[in-house]
Amino acid sequence: MELKRVVVTGLGALTPIGNTVPEFWDSLIKGVSGAAPITKFDASKFKTRFACEVKGFNAEDFMERKEARKVDPFVHYALAVTDEAIADASLAFDKLDTNRIGVIWGSGIGGLKTFLDEVTSFAGGDGTPRFNPFFIPKMILDIAPGHISMRHGLRGPNFSTVSACASSTHALIDSLNYIRTGYADIIISGGSEAIINEAGIGGFNAMHALSTRNDDPQTASRPFDKDRDGFVAGEGGAAIVLESLEHAQARGAKIYAELVGAGMSADAYHITASHPEGLGARLAMGNALADAKLTKDAIDYINVHGTSTPVGDPSEIMAILELFGQHAYGLNISSTKSMTGHLLGAAGAVESIASILAVRNDIVPPTINHFTDDPNLDPKLNFTFNKAQKRTVNAAMSNTFGFGGHNATVIFKKYEG
Repeated sequence: MELKRVVVTGLGALTPIGNTVPEFWDSLIKGVSGAAPITKFDASKFKTRFACEVKGFNAEDFMERKEARKVDPFVHYALAVTDEAIADASLAFDKLDTNRIGVIWGSGIGGLKTFLDEVTSFAGGDGTPRFNPFFIPKMILDIAPGHISMRHGLRGPNFSTVSACASSTHALIDSLNYIRTGYADIIISGGSEAIINEAGIGGFNAMHALSTRNDDPQTASRPFDKDRDGFVAGEGGAAIVLESLEHAQARGAKIYAELVGAGMSADAYHITASHPEGLGARLAMGNALADAKLTKDAIDYINVHGTSTPVGDPSEIMAILELFGQHAYGLNISSTKSMTGHLLGAAGAVESIASILAVRNDIVPPTINHFTDDPNLDPKLNFTFNKAQKRTVNAAMSNTFGFGGHNATVIFKKYEG
Protein backbone atom coordinates (compact mmCIF):
# COMPACT_ATOMS: atom_id res chain seq x y z
CA MET A 1 0.00 0.00 0.00
CA GLU A 2 1.31 3.44 -0.92
CA LEU A 3 1.31 5.76 2.07
CA LYS A 4 -0.30 9.17 1.74
CA ARG A 5 1.81 12.27 2.29
CA VAL A 6 0.89 14.27 5.40
CA VAL A 7 1.17 18.05 5.66
CA VAL A 8 0.69 20.71 8.33
CA THR A 9 -2.12 23.15 7.53
CA GLY A 10 -2.90 24.86 10.85
CA LEU A 11 -1.18 25.85 14.09
CA GLY A 12 -2.31 27.01 17.54
CA ALA A 13 -0.25 27.80 20.63
CA LEU A 14 -0.71 28.98 24.21
CA THR A 15 2.65 29.22 25.96
CA PRO A 16 4.44 31.07 28.76
CA ILE A 17 5.97 33.36 26.11
CA GLY A 18 2.95 33.98 23.89
CA ASN A 19 -0.76 33.20 23.77
CA THR A 20 -0.93 32.79 19.98
CA VAL A 21 1.42 31.32 17.39
CA PRO A 22 2.67 34.73 16.14
CA GLU A 23 3.33 35.89 19.72
CA PHE A 24 5.08 32.61 20.56
CA TRP A 25 7.31 32.72 17.48
CA ASP A 26 8.21 36.37 18.00
CA SER A 27 9.27 35.66 21.59
CA LEU A 28 11.28 32.61 20.53
CA ILE A 29 13.27 34.57 17.99
CA LYS A 30 13.85 37.39 20.48
CA GLY A 31 15.01 34.95 23.17
CA VAL A 32 12.36 35.82 25.75
CA SER A 33 12.24 33.89 29.03
CA GLY A 34 8.81 32.92 30.37
CA ALA A 35 10.01 32.21 33.91
CA ALA A 36 8.81 34.30 36.85
CA PRO A 37 7.68 33.87 40.48
CA ILE A 38 4.64 31.61 40.82
CA THR A 39 1.32 33.45 41.09
CA LYS A 40 -1.13 30.52 41.06
CA PHE A 41 -0.56 29.53 44.68
CA ASP A 42 1.52 30.53 47.68
CA ALA A 43 4.86 28.91 46.95
CA SER A 44 6.78 30.61 49.76
CA LYS A 45 7.49 27.29 51.55
CA PHE A 46 8.46 25.38 48.41
CA LYS A 47 12.01 24.60 47.29
CA THR A 48 11.14 26.08 43.89
CA ARG A 49 9.09 29.27 43.91
CA PHE A 50 9.01 30.09 40.20
CA ALA A 51 7.72 28.58 36.97
CA CYS A 52 6.81 29.39 33.38
CA GLU A 53 3.13 30.25 33.75
CA VAL A 54 0.72 31.19 30.98
CA LYS A 55 0.00 34.91 31.30
CA GLY A 56 -3.19 36.87 30.66
CA PHE A 57 -5.28 33.83 29.78
CA ASN A 58 -9.02 33.81 30.51
CA ALA A 59 -10.91 30.59 29.79
CA GLU A 60 -14.14 32.59 29.46
CA ASP A 61 -12.79 34.13 26.27
CA PHE A 62 -13.22 30.67 24.74
CA MET A 63 -16.28 29.27 26.48
CA GLU A 64 -19.22 30.20 28.71
CA ARG A 65 -18.45 30.62 32.41
CA LYS A 66 -20.76 27.76 33.35
CA GLU A 67 -19.01 25.42 30.93
CA ALA A 68 -15.54 26.63 31.92
CA ARG A 69 -16.20 25.53 35.52
CA LYS A 70 -16.90 21.99 34.34
CA VAL A 71 -13.45 21.41 32.85
CA ASP A 72 -9.89 21.41 34.15
CA PRO A 73 -7.37 24.06 33.06
CA PHE A 74 -5.59 21.57 30.79
CA VAL A 75 -8.82 21.34 28.80
CA HIS A 76 -9.19 25.15 28.77
CA TYR A 77 -5.77 25.27 27.13
CA ALA A 78 -6.66 22.49 24.68
CA LEU A 79 -9.82 24.26 23.51
CA ALA A 80 -8.03 27.59 23.11
CA VAL A 81 -5.21 26.24 20.96
CA THR A 82 -7.45 24.08 18.79
CA ASP A 83 -9.70 27.08 18.11
CA GLU A 84 -6.64 28.97 16.83
CA ALA A 85 -5.40 26.03 14.75
CA ILE A 86 -8.81 25.39 13.19
CA ALA A 87 -9.14 29.04 12.22
CA ASP A 88 -5.58 29.11 10.90
CA ALA A 89 -6.29 26.06 8.74
CA SER A 90 -9.56 27.60 7.45
CA LEU A 91 -11.45 24.42 8.28
CA ALA A 92 -15.11 24.81 7.35
CA PHE A 93 -16.56 21.70 8.99
CA ASP A 94 -19.97 22.13 7.36
CA LYS A 95 -18.26 21.52 4.01
CA LEU A 96 -16.07 18.59 5.11
CA ASP A 97 -16.69 14.95 5.98
CA THR A 98 -16.41 15.16 9.77
CA ASN A 99 -16.55 11.36 10.03
CA ARG A 100 -13.01 11.46 8.65
CA ILE A 101 -11.68 14.20 10.91
CA GLY A 102 -10.21 13.07 14.23
CA VAL A 103 -8.60 14.42 17.38
CA ILE A 104 -5.60 12.74 19.00
CA TRP A 105 -4.31 14.59 22.04
CA GLY A 106 -1.43 14.17 24.46
CA SER A 107 -1.10 15.02 28.14
CA GLY A 108 1.34 13.65 30.67
CA ILE A 109 -0.75 14.23 33.78
CA GLY A 110 -4.13 15.68 32.78
CA GLY A 111 -6.45 17.17 35.39
CA LEU A 112 -4.05 17.43 38.32
CA LYS A 113 -5.60 20.65 39.63
CA THR A 114 -9.04 19.03 39.72
CA PHE A 115 -7.68 15.97 41.54
CA LEU A 116 -5.82 18.14 44.05
CA ASP A 117 -8.86 20.31 44.81
CA GLU A 118 -11.27 17.41 45.26
CA VAL A 119 -9.01 15.29 47.43
CA THR A 120 -7.95 18.28 49.55
CA SER A 121 -11.61 19.16 50.11
CA PHE A 122 -12.43 15.59 51.13
CA ALA A 123 -9.41 15.33 53.44
CA GLY A 124 -10.43 18.56 55.17
CA GLY A 125 -13.99 17.37 55.83
CA ASP A 126 -15.55 14.93 58.26
CA GLY A 127 -15.23 11.90 56.02
CA THR A 128 -18.54 12.39 54.26
CA PRO A 129 -17.93 11.85 50.52
CA ARG A 130 -18.97 15.16 48.99
CA PHE A 131 -17.36 15.06 45.55
CA ASN A 132 -18.18 17.23 42.57
CA PRO A 133 -20.09 15.17 39.98
CA PHE A 134 -17.67 16.54 37.37
CA PHE A 135 -14.64 15.32 39.35
CA ILE A 136 -13.84 12.29 37.19
CA PRO A 137 -14.82 13.80 33.80
CA LYS A 138 -12.70 16.88 34.61
CA MET A 139 -9.65 14.85 35.60
CA ILE A 140 -9.23 12.10 33.01
CA LEU A 141 -6.74 12.69 30.22
CA ASP A 142 -8.97 11.59 27.36
CA ILE A 143 -11.56 14.26 28.11
CA ALA A 144 -9.56 16.91 26.19
CA PRO A 145 -10.01 15.31 22.74
CA GLY A 146 -13.55 14.44 23.78
CA HIS A 147 -14.39 18.10 24.37
CA ILE A 148 -12.66 19.17 21.16
CA SER A 149 -14.67 16.65 19.14
CA MET A 150 -17.95 17.65 20.78
CA ARG A 151 -17.23 21.33 20.22
CA HIS A 152 -16.79 20.83 16.48
CA GLY A 153 -18.75 17.66 15.69
CA LEU A 154 -15.69 15.60 14.72
CA ARG A 155 -16.37 11.86 14.58
CA GLY A 156 -13.05 10.47 13.38
CA PRO A 157 -10.42 8.74 15.58
CA ASN A 158 -10.53 10.26 19.05
CA PHE A 159 -8.29 9.41 21.99
CA SER A 160 -5.41 10.53 24.19
CA THR A 161 -1.82 9.38 24.31
CA VAL A 162 0.17 9.37 27.53
CA SER A 163 3.92 8.81 27.70
CA ALA A 164 4.93 11.51 30.19
CA CYS A 165 6.90 14.24 28.41
CA ALA A 166 6.71 12.43 25.07
CA SER A 167 2.89 12.36 25.09
CA SER A 168 2.06 14.95 22.45
CA THR A 169 4.81 13.75 20.12
CA HIS A 170 3.30 10.29 20.29
CA ALA A 171 -0.07 11.92 19.53
CA LEU A 172 1.45 13.44 16.39
CA ILE A 173 2.94 10.10 15.40
CA ASP A 174 -0.38 8.30 15.80
CA SER A 175 -2.04 11.06 13.77
CA LEU A 176 0.57 10.73 11.02
CA ASN A 177 -0.03 7.01 10.76
CA TYR A 178 -3.84 7.23 10.74
CA ILE A 179 -3.72 9.76 7.90
CA ARG A 180 -1.05 8.18 5.76
CA THR A 181 -2.77 4.79 5.91
CA GLY A 182 -6.03 6.38 4.76
CA TYR A 183 -8.06 6.06 7.98
CA ALA A 184 -8.62 9.82 8.27
CA ASP A 185 -8.30 12.92 6.11
CA ILE A 186 -7.52 15.39 8.91
CA ILE A 187 -6.48 14.98 12.52
CA ILE A 188 -6.19 17.82 14.99
CA SER A 189 -3.35 16.81 17.24
CA GLY A 190 -1.21 18.29 19.99
CA GLY A 191 -1.18 18.43 23.75
CA SER A 192 -1.84 20.48 26.85
CA GLU A 193 -0.66 20.50 30.45
CA ALA A 194 -1.55 22.43 33.62
CA ILE A 195 0.63 21.30 36.52
CA ILE A 196 1.63 24.57 38.17
CA ASN A 197 -0.05 23.90 41.50
CA GLU A 198 0.99 22.62 44.91
CA ALA A 199 0.97 18.96 43.88
CA GLY A 200 2.82 19.49 40.61
CA ILE A 201 5.61 21.67 41.95
CA GLY A 202 5.83 19.78 45.24
CA GLY A 203 6.00 16.43 43.51
CA PHE A 204 8.75 17.42 41.11
CA ASN A 205 10.63 19.13 43.94
CA ALA A 206 10.54 15.89 45.90
CA MET A 207 12.27 14.21 42.95
CA HIS A 208 14.93 16.95 42.84
CA ALA A 209 13.95 17.48 39.20
CA LEU A 210 13.33 21.25 39.26
CA SER A 211 15.74 24.14 39.25
CA THR A 212 15.86 25.95 42.60
CA ARG A 213 17.42 29.13 41.25
CA ASN A 214 14.87 31.30 43.09
CA ASP A 215 17.15 34.34 43.06
CA ASP A 216 17.13 34.50 39.25
CA PRO A 217 14.12 32.71 37.73
CA GLN A 218 14.49 34.16 34.23
CA THR A 219 17.85 32.48 33.72
CA ALA A 220 17.04 29.26 35.60
CA SER A 221 16.40 27.12 32.52
CA ARG A 222 19.96 26.62 31.26
CA PRO A 223 20.16 23.69 28.85
CA PHE A 224 23.76 22.60 28.19
CA ASP A 225 25.17 25.18 30.61
CA LYS A 226 27.74 23.91 33.12
CA ASP A 227 25.66 25.22 36.03
CA ARG A 228 22.25 23.84 35.02
CA ASP A 229 20.39 22.51 38.05
CA GLY A 230 17.08 21.11 36.78
CA PHE A 231 14.13 21.99 34.59
CA VAL A 232 11.65 24.83 34.99
CA ALA A 233 8.00 23.76 35.03
CA GLY A 234 5.85 25.19 32.23
CA GLU A 235 2.18 25.07 31.25
CA GLY A 236 0.01 25.65 28.19
CA GLY A 237 -0.54 23.73 24.99
CA ALA A 238 -0.27 23.55 21.22
CA ALA A 239 -2.39 22.19 18.37
CA ILE A 240 -1.32 21.11 14.90
CA VAL A 241 -3.71 20.37 12.05
CA LEU A 242 -2.36 17.41 10.07
CA GLU A 243 -3.94 16.61 6.75
CA SER A 244 -3.36 14.31 3.80
CA LEU A 245 -1.70 16.22 0.99
CA GLU A 246 -4.40 15.34 -1.51
CA HIS A 247 -7.14 16.57 0.84
CA ALA A 248 -5.25 19.80 1.56
CA GLN A 249 -4.69 20.44 -2.13
CA ALA A 250 -8.34 19.76 -2.96
CA ARG A 251 -9.53 22.46 -0.61
CA GLY A 252 -6.72 24.90 -1.44
CA ALA A 253 -5.20 24.85 2.04
CA LYS A 254 -2.10 26.76 3.11
CA ILE A 255 0.73 24.30 3.80
CA TYR A 256 3.38 25.06 6.43
CA ALA A 257 5.52 21.95 6.06
CA GLU A 258 5.36 18.21 5.52
CA LEU A 259 5.55 15.69 8.37
CA VAL A 260 7.76 13.13 6.68
CA GLY A 261 8.71 10.66 9.38
CA ALA A 262 8.65 9.56 12.99
CA GLY A 263 10.59 7.28 15.29
CA MET A 264 9.96 5.74 18.68
CA SER A 265 11.93 3.68 21.19
CA ALA A 266 12.34 2.81 24.86
CA ASP A 267 15.42 3.27 27.01
CA ALA A 268 14.54 0.16 29.06
CA TYR A 269 16.79 1.64 31.72
CA HIS A 270 15.28 3.73 34.58
CA ILE A 271 11.98 5.20 35.74
CA THR A 272 13.13 8.81 35.35
CA ALA A 273 16.75 9.04 34.14
CA SER A 274 17.58 8.80 30.46
CA HIS A 275 20.09 6.18 29.38
CA PRO A 276 23.51 7.71 30.14
CA GLU A 277 24.81 6.83 26.66
CA GLY A 278 21.63 8.00 24.92
CA LEU A 279 20.85 4.58 23.44
CA GLY A 280 17.08 5.07 23.28
CA ALA A 281 17.39 8.61 21.96
CA ARG A 282 19.74 7.46 19.20
CA LEU A 283 17.37 4.65 18.27
CA ALA A 284 14.35 6.99 18.06
CA MET A 285 16.19 9.48 15.87
CA GLY A 286 17.53 6.73 13.64
CA ASN A 287 14.07 5.21 13.29
CA ALA A 288 12.68 8.62 12.31
CA LEU A 289 15.30 9.06 9.60
CA ALA A 290 14.56 5.60 8.23
CA ASP A 291 10.81 6.23 8.28
CA ALA A 292 11.30 9.55 6.47
CA LYS A 293 13.71 7.92 3.99
CA LEU A 294 16.19 10.70 4.67
CA THR A 295 19.95 10.56 5.01
CA LYS A 296 21.56 12.01 8.12
CA ASP A 297 22.95 14.99 6.23
CA ALA A 298 19.42 16.02 5.19
CA ILE A 299 18.71 17.30 8.73
CA ASP A 300 19.59 20.95 9.32
CA TYR A 301 18.16 21.59 12.78
CA ILE A 302 17.32 19.53 15.86
CA ASN A 303 14.96 20.96 18.47
CA VAL A 304 16.33 18.85 21.28
CA HIS A 305 14.58 17.62 24.40
CA GLY A 306 17.20 19.60 26.35
CA THR A 307 15.49 20.02 29.71
CA SER A 308 18.41 21.60 31.60
CA THR A 309 19.06 18.58 33.80
CA PRO A 310 22.58 17.40 34.68
CA VAL A 311 22.12 13.87 33.28
CA GLY A 312 19.61 14.32 30.45
CA ASP A 313 21.36 17.00 28.41
CA PRO A 314 24.71 15.23 27.84
CA SER A 315 23.07 11.88 27.07
CA GLU A 316 21.05 13.45 24.25
CA ILE A 317 24.14 15.11 22.83
CA MET A 318 25.99 11.82 23.00
CA ALA A 319 23.17 10.23 20.98
CA ILE A 320 23.35 12.99 18.35
CA LEU A 321 27.12 12.61 17.99
CA GLU A 322 26.86 8.82 17.73
CA LEU A 323 24.09 8.93 15.12
CA PHE A 324 25.09 11.90 12.97
CA GLY A 325 28.86 11.58 13.16
CA GLN A 326 30.68 14.39 11.39
CA HIS A 327 27.40 15.95 10.21
CA ALA A 328 26.58 16.75 13.85
CA TYR A 329 28.95 19.71 13.51
CA GLY A 330 26.91 21.09 10.61
CA LEU A 331 23.65 20.99 12.54
CA ASN A 332 21.99 23.74 14.50
CA ILE A 333 20.87 22.41 17.88
CA SER A 334 18.67 24.34 20.27
CA SER A 335 16.44 23.86 23.28
CA THR A 336 13.43 26.16 23.28
CA LYS A 337 12.72 24.93 26.83
CA SER A 338 15.27 27.56 27.82
CA MET A 339 12.45 30.03 27.08
CA THR A 340 9.17 28.16 27.60
CA GLY A 341 10.21 25.92 30.45
CA HIS A 342 9.20 22.27 30.25
CA LEU A 343 5.54 21.81 29.28
CA LEU A 344 5.74 18.07 30.04
CA GLY A 345 3.10 16.27 27.96
CA ALA A 346 2.56 19.36 25.81
CA ALA A 347 6.26 19.90 25.13
CA GLY A 348 6.37 17.86 21.93
CA ALA A 349 3.56 19.79 20.25
CA VAL A 350 4.94 23.19 21.30
CA GLU A 351 8.43 22.29 20.12
CA SER A 352 7.07 20.81 16.88
CA ILE A 353 5.58 24.22 16.11
CA ALA A 354 8.98 25.79 16.78
CA SER A 355 10.49 23.27 14.35
CA ILE A 356 7.80 23.81 11.71
CA LEU A 357 8.30 27.57 11.83
CA ALA A 358 12.08 27.17 11.68
CA VAL A 359 11.57 25.22 8.43
CA ARG A 360 9.10 27.76 7.09
CA ASN A 361 11.11 30.87 8.00
CA ASP A 362 14.70 29.60 7.80
CA ILE A 363 15.47 30.83 11.29
CA VAL A 364 16.66 28.69 14.21
CA PRO A 365 15.43 29.84 17.64
CA PRO A 366 18.14 30.05 20.29
CA THR A 367 19.09 28.24 23.46
CA ILE A 368 19.12 31.17 25.89
CA ASN A 369 20.70 31.47 29.34
CA HIS A 370 24.10 30.16 28.36
CA PHE A 371 26.83 31.51 30.60
CA THR A 372 29.45 28.81 31.13
CA ASP A 373 30.54 26.05 28.76
CA ASP A 374 30.16 22.51 30.03
CA PRO A 375 33.55 20.82 29.59
CA ASN A 376 31.74 17.50 29.04
CA LEU A 377 29.97 18.80 25.91
CA ASP A 378 31.75 19.15 22.58
CA PRO A 379 32.36 22.90 22.05
CA LYS A 380 32.43 22.44 18.27
CA LEU A 381 28.68 21.73 18.23
CA ASN A 382 26.41 24.64 17.36
CA PHE A 383 23.98 24.93 20.28
CA THR A 384 22.61 28.24 18.90
CA PHE A 385 23.45 29.87 22.20
CA ASN A 386 21.68 33.10 23.18
CA LYS A 387 20.77 34.39 19.72
CA ALA A 388 18.60 33.10 16.86
CA GLN A 389 20.47 32.18 13.69
CA LYS A 390 19.37 32.50 10.08
CA ARG A 391 20.11 29.50 7.90
CA THR A 392 18.34 27.35 5.36
CA VAL A 393 16.31 24.75 7.24
CA ASN A 394 15.08 22.16 4.76
CA ALA A 395 14.38 19.58 7.44
CA ALA A 396 14.04 19.81 11.22
CA MET A 397 13.93 17.05 13.80
CA SER A 398 12.15 17.38 17.16
CA ASN A 399 12.96 15.10 20.11
CA THR A 400 10.91 14.42 23.23
CA PHE A 401 11.73 11.91 25.95
CA GLY A 402 9.51 10.92 28.87
CA PHE A 403 9.81 9.41 32.33
CA GLY A 404 9.66 5.65 31.94
CA GLY A 405 12.14 5.76 29.09
CA HIS A 406 9.73 6.76 26.31
CA ASN A 407 11.45 8.37 23.30
CA ALA A 408 9.70 9.98 20.33
CA THR A 409 11.06 11.90 17.34
CA VAL A 410 9.34 13.62 14.42
CA ILE A 411 10.80 15.19 11.28
CA PHE A 412 9.31 18.15 9.40
CA LYS A 413 10.46 19.08 5.92
CA LYS A 414 9.87 21.95 3.53
CA TYR A 415 6.84 21.16 1.42
CA GLU A 416 7.64 20.43 -2.20
CA GLY A 417 4.66 19.85 -4.48
